[in-house]
Amino acid sequence: MRFRAYHGCLPEERERGNWFTVRFKGDYRLRAAAESDELEQALDYRGVYEIVAHEMKRPSSLLEHVAGRIADALAEQYPQLIRFELSIAKAAPMPGVACSVVTVRGGAEAR
Repeated sequence: MRFRAYHGCLPEERERGNWFTVRFKGDYRLRAAAESDELEQALDYRGVYEIVAHEMKRPSSLLEHVAGRIADALAEQYPQLIRFELSIAKAAPMPGVACSVVTVRGGAEAR
């Protein structure tokens, strides 16, 4: 997922914004969805995107804060997630550094 957002500690990051890439990978209990063929039993990818998009709109100083909010919201909305990994990357505002990346892990097994 790719978003234009306004996260960062520097004033120019908050004013001009930056491009962020969010990567989500999850394992969940899929037997009910496999048997029923019903979206309500599956992990709704649109819902995952909406959660991520909502949190990306809320500016934060730290990527860790954004990632933590997203992870908490995903765990609450999708208790069938056994485990997941969420990474947020942005172009770093310093010479010689290509990007900054924060990765969090969550889900039922992480609790």
